[in-house]
Amino acid sequence: MPSSGATTSPVRLESRPDHVPPGTAAADVVATDVDGLRRLVDTAGAADVDRALRAARPTSADFAALLSRAAADRIEDLARRAHETTVRRFGRTVRLFAPLYLSNECVSVCTYCGFSADNEIARRTLSPAELLDEARELKRRGFRHLLLVAGEHARLVSKDYLVECVRTLAPEIPSLSVEVQVWDTATYRRLVEAGCEGLVVYQEAYDRSTYAAVHLKGKKRNYDWRLAAPDRGAEAGMRHLGIGTLLGLHADWRAEAIAVATHARALVRRWWRCDVTVALPRLRPAAGGFEPRDPVGDHEFVQLLCALRILLPDVGLSLSTREPAAFRDALVPLGVTQLSAGSHTEPGGYASPSDAEAQFEISDTRSPAEVAAMLRGAGYDPVWMDTIGPRR
Repeated sequence: MPSSGATTSPVRLESRPDHVPPGTAAADVVATDVDGLRRLVDTAGAADVDRALRAARPTSADFAALLSRAAADRIEDLARRAHETTVRRFGRTVRLFAPLYLSNECVSVCTYCGFSADNEIARRTLSPAELLDEARELKRRGFRHLLLVAGEHARLVSKDYLVECVRTLAPEIPSLSVEVQVWDTATYRRLVEAGCEGLVVYQEAYDRSTYAAVHLKGKKRNYDWRLAAPDRGAEAGMRHLGIGTLLGLHADWRAEAIAVATHARALVRRWWRCDVTVALPRLRPAAGGFEPRDPVGDHEFVQLLCALRILLPDVGLSLSTREPAAFRDALVPLGVTQLSAGSHTEPGGYASPSDAEAQFEISDTRSPAEVAAMLRGAGYDPVWMDTIGPRR
């Protein structure tokens, strides 16, 4: 049985098919009638919202009700239930982490990304020695969990390079995760053996038409290969799985919410020994000038966050510095369990200034110490080590 705790026999995930392998969380997502659940959102009334708020174990239909316009008028009730659920399952703790960008080199063309290959930007790839300097500076600031991020360039950001990066940092940084080009199971296993324990893969857009429209060139165009990446990581032994949808890419945020929630539930069920976290990044300005057609407003974002917490009481919810400081502060009691802090989204920038282009602009520019002080002032414990999770 895989070390990550699959409930089925191991499945072969190494090939790059044009479909998702059976027996995976990705297959569960594909098999779900997202359109049917989306129709439930539009027909839900006050009674459906009441039922969903009272449910001990909310169903997908309950989640649809919580995303409805009827539920939007009950935001205080959703917030109360989300807060109570979070405190009961996670206590008053919030894990702090920092993204550490390895490279902004990329051969993929993605319309929304500052690293897109067609953007004429200053590019840089950190050497292992430079990477270690950056990590040591983040460690000095308090971080013990780092997320290693890179653009998609299989030659400059190769399998061997990523393994070397993890192996370089593992003796000094207790918890390492990666958010990089998706790989096969064998490569993820090499990363685990080098000291990596977490994998973050944002599907970006679960709607296939939107996905194809914004991913114009490169291996990232393969929707199914990306969708099954968390399964491959879990099969390889990753302990932490992070997924998300980039809000603002697809016109219907409610449909995207149903898809990402379905994916998270499937991962929890298939890989029950893994901790699963969902992120809800909203598009921010970046090189290339992409503008979302349908930006998600603050009220809608709060409704989505609360609905996810109510449906998924044991799943972590992560919030990045894309969001403004005051808004992040207000969201913490509603279900957030992970926060990035003091972030740079370009290679380098922590130990010394970097001329490389950032992936996107951040909104919350506070230092890690300031974010930690905010949490303590609100009655929460900032956790720098990767030790918190739902109370089983």
